[in-house]
Amino acid sequence: MKYSFMTFSCPELSMSEVLATAKKFGYDGVEPRIDANHKHGVETGASADKRKEIKQQAVDSGISIACVATSCVYANPETAQQNVDYTLKCIDLASDIGSSTIRVFGGQIGKGLSRESAIELVTKSLKAVADHASKRGVTVCMETHDDWCNPAHVAEVMKIVNHPSIAVNWDIMHPVRVGFATMDQAFEMLKPWIRHLHVHDAKPETTDLVPIGTGGYDHKRAIELLLTISYNGYISGEWIGWSDPYEIHLPRELATLRSYE
Repeated sequence: MKYSFMTFSCPELSMSEVLATAKKFGYDGVEPRIDANHKHGVETGASADKRKEIKQQAVDSGISIACVATSCVYANPETAQQNVDYTLKCIDLASDIGSSTIRVFGGQIGKGLSRESAIELVTKSLKAVADHASKRGVTVCMETHDDWCNPAHVAEVMKIVNHPSIAVNWDIMHPVRVGFATMDQAFEMLKPWIRHLHVHDAKPETTDLVPIGTGGYDHKRAIELLLTISYNGYISGEWIGWSDPYEIHLPRELATLRSYE
């Protein structure tokens, strides 16, 4: 398995420091979160020279840029086109810095919109970026999150879009937390499209972070399931605003995840 972490663990670090931290603690990649005032400099506004610099920093460090985590959302008709346009910029950013994946959200469903109409809007939006993503060598991964925690809804979107450059970021917590599916059920529904993972443990039925293996979400089972499909994407730790400093939680969480293999 390959492991990365999102820069919410260390938002105060520069990109060179993030990469050095990943190397120090034995990670394979990093996942810059853009649009969140992190100090790494990976943003759609970055110049061509800055993008080349970031790409070379990653190459020199031996650490991959596993994914670019965006805030793109599509389920609100008032903002869907704006987010489609922004997604195209995020795809270009990822390609320019040497990342083959971006994370997007379905987002909160617009007021008064039915689930059926929301699915139609999200699929239309993803179809609108799919060919550009393919040309740039990037996969756009929709996360199981917010109004799209139910893996059946995400699977329906994937079936309709039916494009190799549109896939799933399986956040293993949310389908279980909200009660839509067990770990096994979520995996079975999503496995044809899983290209990236977010992991983090929490107290049962909450998002209150705790060390992996001490909360309510079975990461060992998730890894067992991934091994059945020879998963070759990244398992990425998303630890937002945790009280544990990165020097403590990054090596500890990685050691636990590796032990499950």
